[in-house]
Amino acid sequence: GAVSQTYSFAQVGATLSSGADLARSEVVVLIRKLAKTHHSAALSQLASRVSAIERYGAANGEDPFAKVRGLIQDMIQKLEREHEAEATEKAWCDENLAKTEAKKEELEDDVAKMTAKIDSAAAASAKLKEEVKVLQEELAALSREQAQMDK
Repeated sequence: GAVSQTYSFAQVGATLSSGADLARSEVVVLIRKLAKTHHSAALSQLASRVSAIERYGAANGEDPFAKVRGLIQDMIQKLEREHEAEATEKAWCDENLAKTEAKKEELEDDVAKMTAKIDSAAAASAKLKEEVKVLQEELAALSREQAQMDK
């Protein structure tokens, strides 16, 4: 295993043989750090893609930095589209929330008016019941007087 083998600096450093390799690996590390910091699956995926391009892109003779730039530009465009969609949704939500608040205030005013009418009607009803009671007492007194006069 690894314990019984010895490694030279040339073997350990073989994967990072040039400044460009070091820069590419730093880009991957930076993107992974951002992904972790922002809890972003999209950035994690970007880091994986950049890492794959770093490993396999140069083998085809293509410029890996151009591919990485393209991936980053695509990610930026995607994020801008998402931002625009979220801004549109927020504007719609804000508009509907304002309408709902206005309707709520209008309905609360209606409830207050109806409550005032109910209170007023209840007071009028109580007053009328009192008048009916007084009139019934007077009518009963008149009936008693009439009965005594008829005797």
